[in-house]
Order: sequence, then C-alpha cells, then structure tokens
Amino acid sequence: MKNFLILSLLLAFLTTEVCAQWKPAGDKIKTQWANKINTSAVLPEYPRPIMERNEWKNLNGLWEYAITDLGGNVPAHFDGQILVPFAVESSLSGVGQRVGAKKELWYSRSFEVPVVWKNKNVLLHFGAVDWKADIWVNDVKVGSHTGGFTPFSFDITAALSGKGNNKLVVKVWDPTDEGYQPRGKQVNNPEGIWYTPVTGIWQTVWLEPVTARHIEELRITPDIDQHLLTVKAHLNMRAPSDLIEVNVYDGNQLVATGKSINDEAVVIPMPEDAKLWSPDFPFLYTLKVMLKSDNKILDQVNSYAAMRKYSTKRDANGIVRLELNNQPLFQFGPLDQGWWPDGLYTAPTDEALVYDIQKTKDLGFNMIRKHIKVEPARWYTHCDQLGIIVWQDMPSGDRNPEWQNRKYFEGTEKKRSAVSEACYRKEWKEIMDYLYSYPCIGTWVPFNEAWGQFKTPEIAEWTKEYDPTRLVNPASGGNHYTCGDMLDLHNYPAPEMYLYDAQRANVLGEYGGIGWVVKNHIWEPDRNWGYIQFNSSKEVTDEYIKYTDMLYDLITRGFSAAVYTQTTDVEVEVNGLMTYDRKVIKVDEKRVREANARICKSLK
Repeated sequence: MKNFLILSLLLAFLTTEVCAQWKPAGDKIKTQWANKINTSAVLPEYPRPIMERNEWKNLNGLWEYAITDLGGNVPAHFDGQILVPFAVESSLSGVGQRVGAKKELWYSRSFEVPVVWKNKNVLLHFGAVDWKADIWVNDVKVGSHTGGFTPFSFDITAALSGKGNNKLVVKVWDPTDEGYQPRGKQVNNPEGIWYTPVTGIWQTVWLEPVTARHIEELRITPDIDQHLLTVKAHLNMRAPSDLIEVNVYDGNQLVATGKSINDEAVVIPMPEDAKLWSPDFPFLYTLKVMLKSDNKILDQVNSYAAMRKYSTKRDANGIVRLELNNQPLFQFGPLDQGWWPDGLYTAPTDEALVYDIQKTKDLGFNMIRKHIKVEPARWYTHCDQLGIIVWQDMPSGDRNPEWQNRKYFEGTEKKRSAVSEACYRKEWKEIMDYLYSYPCIGTWVPFNEAWGQFKTPEIAEWTKEYDPTRLVNPASGGNHYTCGDMLDLHNYPAPEMYLYDAQRANVLGEYGGIGWVVKNHIWEPDRNWGYIQFNSSKEVTDEYIKYTDMLYDLITRGFSAAVYTQTTDVEVEVNGLMTYDRKVIKVDEKRVREANARICKSLK
C-alpha cells in the first residue's frame, strides 16, 4: 500500500510538471475554454461518433516538434514540445511559430499498444493534417496523405514492436498560399478577410483495434418517399462468408432490421410513420452495424441515421423553393468560418465546439453555411443532434478568375494546371465521402465567389451526380452559370436581389457584415473592419433588424434562403454576432431571435 501511494504521488508530480512546462504562446485574446486545457486529456471525446467502436486510444497531448529546412531527414534533435492537435502557428500549441513553404514540420512521440489488443490489427487515425503528411512507426514508413481537411488512417500492425514503446514520427509540408492546394482563408500575410496559416496536425490522432476483416466506412442514405434506409458498409477486404446486419432503434426499441451478403448494400424497410428529422425535431435513429462470418460477429460499430429529404419545388406562385421533407422551408443562418483565437482551426474543447452551434440555434437560425473550411466529425454530429442544416463549402485555393457577380459570366475561365485540377477533384470527393452520412448536410458548395473557380457547370454536374441526395449551390456569389440547384447572390451590407432565375431556387448567400469593435475583445489594436461600423449593441441590433425586415420583403419576390455574415469576429474582421473570443454576444438575443423566427417561418 505504501509503495502504491508513493507511485501515485510520483505520477501526480510528473503530470503537474509536464503541464507546467506547457503554456499558450503569445498574448492574443483567448476563449474561456483555453483555461480548461489539460495536456493529459486534450479533446478526449471519441472523434468519430457516426461510426463508433468501444475500444480506442487517444494520442493527443504533448509531442516533440522541430521545424527544419525542406528536404531534410528526421532531425537528430527536436526544438521542444507541441500540444497536439493544435496547429503550430496557434497559441494553444505552445509554439506559435510559422513554417512556410521552404520548411518542414516534424512531430515525434512514443506510444504503447494496450495488452488487451493482442491479436488485433491496429489502425492509426488522423482527423486532419494540413497539408502533406508522411508517417513512420518504428522507422517504418506506414503511409502518406495530401489534403488538409479530411481524415485518413493506416493499418500499422506490421510496424509495431512486440512489446513496450513504439515511436511515431510525422513530417508535414504546407505551402499555404504559395501552392495550388485547397487552403480556405489561410495566407502568409493575414489582413482583412484573410487569416493566419494553419500547418500540421489540427485534429485528434488516435489508435483503434480491429479484426483483420472489418468495416472501414458507412454510407447511409434515407428515402422518406419509399420509406427505406440504405446502409452500405465498406469493408477493408471481403470473404464469401461475410454478412452485414443492420439493426435500427428508436431509443431502446428495435424498429427495423436488414441483412446483405456479396458486398450488397443493406436496404431496410422503415415504418411508414417513421420520425422525420428537421431543425424543429432533430430525431436520430440509432444503428448497430455488424460484420458477421459463420454466425460469429467479426466487427460491430454503432452509428445513427435520420429520415429526411432535401429538394426543390415550384410553389403556387411559380417560384422555385427549397424543401425539407417535401415541405417548403426558408433556410436562414450565419456564415460560419470556424476559427478560434487560441486554436485557429481547432476549438479548445468539445464544449467550445458545440457552443457556436448552440448559440446559432439560440439566436433562431435553422442553418449554418460552413465557409471554406471543413470541421471535425464531432461538429457535424452536434449539428445533427441540435437540428441545424449545413451548407458545406469546398475550401478554396489556386488562382482567381475575373469576378463578374452581378451578371451571368461572359468570357473565358482561367484554366488550372492538370495537377491543380486533379488536387481539387481528389479533395472535393474526399470531403463528400467523409460527410456523406451526416443528416445535417443539405447543400454542397463547390466554389465561393470566383475564388479558384473553374469548369463550373462540369463540377456542379459531377457533384450532383456523385450525391443526388443533396442540393448543389454551384458558386456562392461567384461567376454565375445556369447549373446546379440555385442562383446565389452576395450583397453587402443590405439584402438585395439584382438577378433572378426562374428555373432554380434563388438565395442570398452572403449579406450583412455589421461591424462593432468591442474593446478588450479584439485580435489587434487597429486594422479592425466590418462592411459597416457601429458603436453599441443597440446600434448593431437595430441595423440587423432593419436588414431582416428588408429580407422578409424579398422572400415573396423569390429568395428561398439567406446567409448572414457572420457567426463571430475573426482576427481583424469585427462583423460577428459574437466577439472572436466568444465572451460578448454583440446583439440583443431576444430581438434577433424573434426577427429570425419570422424569417424561418415565412414559407410555412
């Protein structure tokens, strides 16, 4: 007992010492959640709730890091410690340094595989790494990946040591705005609407034990018209004896079941009175998906699904409207950049991650436009659970053609290089594959304005063919073509309809941008801007209400959705409904909620 007490005290001392060595870098503003960081339990929640297994191991925490010249070998000595999964440029990483296209970022840490995982295959998962990652385990190359926004994994079983510690090394290269790759709002010289670069690991790193044959991915498709739920379980390898079984639960009650063999999807008849998901009633069915062979369960994952449908239809006045579950719904929400003053791309905690969504819901919105960024899986699950429709942008990159936003495009689009186009198509497909099964995703947005826009009709058509269950907004505010499901206009600051398409839904993809500099809650002491500036919460709220009244009048003329800029301030942009640190709500919540409810209910 005495030895156990001594060991416990020693471990507590060592943990305290490690935590004491880490501290946020720099002196920028931070969220309230930055003070809740525990380096021994960083983002400890299961990172992929739409396909969950019981056993896993989180590798977040303090790693070694080094920044070296491009093209070098594994460094003999590292520069210090970095808190994973916060990007090296962020405050919460504890580093706060730039990398750039001429340097590489190295990570290293050791890990042990739990003894109870013996005779299991071990998968190494990365939520996201920006942009090019190479990975070694015990000096054995186990894989590489390009793309800054999607998860990837490798079976590392053959590289593991028989017992004891294993060494994990990751090398990252990211050219930011010196490359053609999708990067969103990252630039080397942040100003205005452009923000700090994000390099390296920025989502959870984790291990997972699986059987030799196992489920790799689920592709879940509801059909409310035919009362069907289709579940396609992609396996890492197949055998003739494999059987997939899916059980559907309403709470603890089994309501439907289905099975398949020969790599067929499981098509499950649902009750004709199945509960339909909506922002007002975000009901989710629980799924249990099993891989069986010779009546033995080889693998089992827990998931969820929603019965819902996104579509368009012409109303009695001949206006094409957005519909949810075959009923018209005006979709209204903020432009959500998903940036954090302390974590940049990465929310400090899961509580912080859900806060922005809950506050959006509290303000009376029913939709979020996720702006040229892709979030961790848990963010989309929170949207599913809280009842928020998501318009998902493709992160922009490469060169911009001439922008003709107030008329249909006339001229010749700039061509991307073959490698740039291939990169775009690869990453856009990976993003759609990653997010396909989340009920909240209602619209795909391949381009924002004319940022990196190319082959718009072709990309829009391919997007729709690849996922016919969602709507396609071909270019939000961009160079306009007669393709996709909607015509999307941008206008600042007030709502305006300067084009109209009688064959598609017409939406206001951005407006607003009402700015207010709130002292002690700003990123920089100067350079702050909004599309229009005010000096108090009442002034901001009054202007917001004025714009919603204008928007309401435009709904009868044809608008079917609108996006207000924006959820929070971001760096020197001060046009958020909240400050960047989330400590001040800039508007009168009650007045805004009432105005927003009027908009959201306008077509009911």
